[in-house]
Amino acid sequence: MPGKKVLVTGGAGFIGSHVAEAYLQKGFRVWVLDDLSTGRKSNIPDGVEFVHASVSSAAVGDLFRDAGGFDIVNHHAAQIDVRRSVADPLFDATVNIDGLLTLVEAGREYGLGRFLFVSSGGVVYGEPDTVPTPEPAPKLPLSPYGVSKLTSEHYLHYYHRVHGVEYVAMRYSNVYGPRQDPHGEAGVVAIFSQRLIRGEKIIIFGDGEQTRDYVFVEDVVRANMLLSEAALAPGNSLDSRAFNVGTGVGTSVNRLAAALMKISGRREVPIEHVAERRGELRHSSLAVDKLVGFGWTSRTSLPDGLAKTFEYIAAKEEGR
Repeated sequence: MPGKKVLVTGGAGFIGSHVAEAYLQKGFRVWVLDDLSTGRKSNIPDGVEFVHASVSSAAVGDLFRDAGGFDIVNHHAAQIDVRRSVADPLFDATVNIDGLLTLVEAGREYGLGRFLFVSSGGVVYGEPDTVPTPEPAPKLPLSPYGVSKLTSEHYLHYYHRVHGVEYVAMRYSNVYGPRQDPHGEAGVVAIFSQRLIRGEKIIIFGDGEQTRDYVFVEDVVRANMLLSEAALAPGNSLDSRAFNVGTGVGTSVNRLAAALMKISGRREVPIEHVAERRGELRHSSLAVDKLVGFGWTSRTSLPDGLAKTFEYIAAKEEGR
């Protein structure tokens, strides 16, 4: 699909910037839409058209009109802080639901080939009975953020069945890697790495035996590229167009901290356990058989991915 037009929302962010780079490398014409509320302009790759605006603003319609529509919209822009969603569910819905509808409606008016939506396997399933959790598992989100992600999937399913909009929902597990922001709840690998580099104690909520599915950003990017072009069956149900993106392996926070200490060589850094956060899931990992069936695999081992991430953050801390 070289020469095709692609819009990456949130393309100044951690994952979105890697995705934008991958599209450029495939010869696509790429636009990045980002309000820079959490993303960084320095993350935006050279060679893209950058639009500084919110996904729920009138600028979206202008962008679609001026570009003549897009062959692919890859929607990474989002409000991702679970705690903020609990404190301010209206703001969460404004960004995550209004933003989605603004994009899809602009696509319907000016042209849209395929819509790739970033959902979250870590929140839409709630506290699952089955781990690793497959796509058809019950969806019982425990936060407004999870509700907004699941609601967005329902909207896309409606647009697909009623208006013929082509879409894919990618339910990410815990993504980590270079460019991850150490100043946010979703960036535990980056947070621990920065603390180790600075010689600061690591803080773990609860007993540290809660598990998460950590998937390296390069593997996530390959999933995006595959699902941008894969031939898909009609979306007759919500889960038929949904794909878990993870490793299928849960890793405890204690084990994660120990692995990063080994990589850093700073075994003397203390660990402090504090009160667990209310509403936090105990265990979460995603079954990825469906995506594997399309030819994808998670290639990066946790030790290798952590080493690459730690080296990147260390270089940033040292000004390299």
